[in-house]
Amino acid sequence: MAWSDSWRRAFRVELRAQAIGLAWRGWSVLPGTYPAGSHWAGRDDDEHTGPRPVHTDWQDRIGSAPEQVATWWTGHPYSLLLATGVQLDAIEVPGHLGRGAARVLRGIGLPVPIMATPDDRWTFLVNSGHELERPLAEHGDVVLHAAGSYVALPPTPVQHGVVHWRVRPEVCGWQMPESSTVQEALLDALAAESTHARSAGLVVTAD
Repeated sequence: MAWSDSWRRAFRVELRAQAIGLAWRGWSVLPGTYPAGSHWAGRDDDEHTGPRPVHTDWQDRIGSAPEQVATWWTGHPYSLLLATGVQLDAIEVPGHLGRGAARVLRGIGLPVPIMATPDDRWTFLVNSGHELERPLAEHGDVVLHAAGSYVALPPTPVQHGVVHWRVRPEVCGWQMPESSTVQEALLDALAAESTHARSAGLVVTAD
């Protein structure tokens, strides 16, 4: 996705405002590389994949004060990253599984913060400190971002669009769910997919 200078300036202002606001809420935000043509800029050398933290000592910068965070976005449209494993973890899943879990959570009246990317990856933000249940850990397309990792937050620009909220934190009053709650919804969604696949197989066989 091509980004004009005016769009870059607009996104820098928005990203900086979001970073400061989240830092005041105690979120461990960091600046990340940003798309520049076919590369990711922001570090010493352009890179082919991203976003990644701009600072090599990013883990030492976790928990920086909002005033310090504000200085990081003064000159470049850096991506907005969340260092996981501090207050929050992130569970990243394929879109079809994310949509299924979101339906389960809506059904019990429990909205949770959910992000999505243009390539249909969904990410659930949860309180830190819980490993993935075995079926999810063995799934192969489910990723737990915990200590030592990070995820891109909206409105981070990526190659084909922007990271965006499917459910904003404001909807749940900035109360993050327990990881076990989201994992139970994901397991229910997996079970529903398996049941549907078996039913479809039976229909095909009967035909």
